Amino acid sequence: MYKEIAIIAPTASGKTDLSISLAHKMDAVILSLDSLAVYKQIDIASAKPTVEERDGIIHFGIDMIYPDQNFDVVQFIDEYKKAKSFAKEKGKNLIIVGGTGFYLKSMLEGLSVSPKISSETKKIVGEKLLDLEESYDLLYEKDREYMEKIASKDSYRIQKALEIFYQTGLTPTQYFMENKPQPIIKDLQIFQIETDPDTLRERIALRTKKMIQNGIIDEVIFLEERYTRKPNCMGSIGIAETLDYLDGKIDKAQLEELISVHTAQLAKRQRTFNRSQFDNVFREKLAKLEKKILSMV
Repeated sequence: MYKEIAIIAPTASGKTDLSISLAHKMDAVILSLDSLAVYKQIDIASAKPTVEERDGIIHFGIDMIYPDQNFDVVQFIDEYKKAKSFAKEKGKNLIIVGGTGFYLKSMLEGLSVSPKISSETKKIVGEKLLDLEESYDLLYEKDREYMEKIASKDSYRIQKALEIFYQTGLTPTQYFMENKPQPIIKDLQIFQIETDPDTLRERIALRTKKMIQNGIIDEVIFLEERYTRKPNCMGSIGIAETLDYLDGKIDKAQLEELISVHTAQLAKRQRTFNRSQFDNVFREKLAKLEKKILSMV
C-alpha cells in the first residue's frame, strides 16, 4: 500500500541523512522541499545532497531549472504530482523532506486555479502595464483589500491581478472567493526534527566551514559570470555574502561568520513557521525520529 510522509525541520538539522536512510528502509523516493535546491549549478550554496550522498535514492525537486529561470509554488506542485505518480507506478513510497515549509503548506491548503487568459486580455493588460502606477491605483480603487498586500512596483503580481480583472470582470478578491482552493494533499503524516538552538548553531557553523572548503567562492564566481546578479536566487544566503566578499566589503573570516549568522536566522524563521502553520505534527529528536517513523508508517 502506497505511503506518503513529510519530514520538516530547519536547515542543517540532519534531515537529508535521515530521509535517505528512511528511503532505503521504506523503499521510497524523495521530494525535496528546498527553494534553492531546485536550481541547477547552485550546488554548494544550496547544500543539496550530492549524487554520492543520495546513495541511489531517486530525488525529485532537485536540479529542475537554471538560475535565470523563474520558479514558483505552482511548478513545485507539478513536481510533487510527478514524484507521486512515479512512486505509485514503481510500487514505491514517497518522503517529502525539507525546510521550505511554505511549499508544503500550499499543498495542504491548495491553490485557487487562475483563469485561462485570452490573447485579447493579454494585449489589454500589456498596454495597461506601460503605466504601472496607474494600473496599481485602478486595482487599489477596485479591490483595496487585495492590493494592500501587493507593493506598488510589483509588476508581476499587478499583471496577474489585471489579468483576473479583465478576463473575468471580477476583482481578485471576488474571483478567489468564488474559486476556493482545494487541498493537493490530504491526511499527510508530518514529522519534525526537534533541535535545540545551540546544537543547531554548531551544525550550521560546521556546514558553513565545509561550504567554504568545498568551493562556494568559485561557485559564486561562476554563477555571476554566467547569470549576472539579477536573478532572485543570487540574493540567497551564501551567495549574497560571497558576492560581498568578492566586492572586497568583507574578508574571508567575516564571510564565514555572516553566512553562519544569516543561516541561523533563517533556521529560526523556519522553526517558527513550522510550529505555527502545521497541526498534528509528531516532533522528536533526530536520534529517535527514524525508529519512531518506521513504527508509525
